Amino acid sequence: MTLLIGVVAAFVLGNAAASPHPDTPKTWVAIVDLLAGVIVLFFVVRLLRRPRDPKRVARMIDQMTKVTSSPVIAIVAAGATLANPGAFIPLALKDISERNPSAVQYIVEWVGFTLVSLLPLSLALVMLALSPESTKRRLVGVREWLERNARTIAAVILILLAVALMRNGIAGLTG
Repeated sequence: MTLLIGVVAAFVLGNAAASPHPDTPKTWVAIVDLLAGVIVLFFVVRLLRRPRDPKRVARMIDQMTKVTSSPVIAIVAAGATLANPGAFIPLALKDISERNPSAVQYIVEWVGFTLVSLLPLSLALVMLALSPESTKRRLVGVREWLERNARTIAAVILILLAVALMRNGIAGLTG
């Protein structure tokens, strides 16, 4: 689905975000960056203010455990769903469009974006194929670490994204 979105965007959006002056983005692009950064920060603050819900975490872990004990095809489908870049898609589409690509360049960059979003899943599947027992032990350890640190990791990544977006937006509006 991610690939389809990018191919459609290559022909619909194209280079609409590209600026005639490469070092200065279009005003609307700078505003989108600034607003996206503010929205991301809003959600991070909301996430961090909400108390942890151990029951919700337990439900998610139970669901992941069911998936990991499923046949390989179910694991691949679940992993591909989790690897979906979701909310980052519009930002990636805008970013590619800013580079003034041809339709073919747009599609090539989008395929690259899609493949990078699947790297963690691909690596885990290769490791499971090559060394299943060792990989399962490692994945359990990583899962336990993620259970303890997921909120912090998500907050740091989202704050860095928001800062970068707001920096780009402010630079575009003042430049």
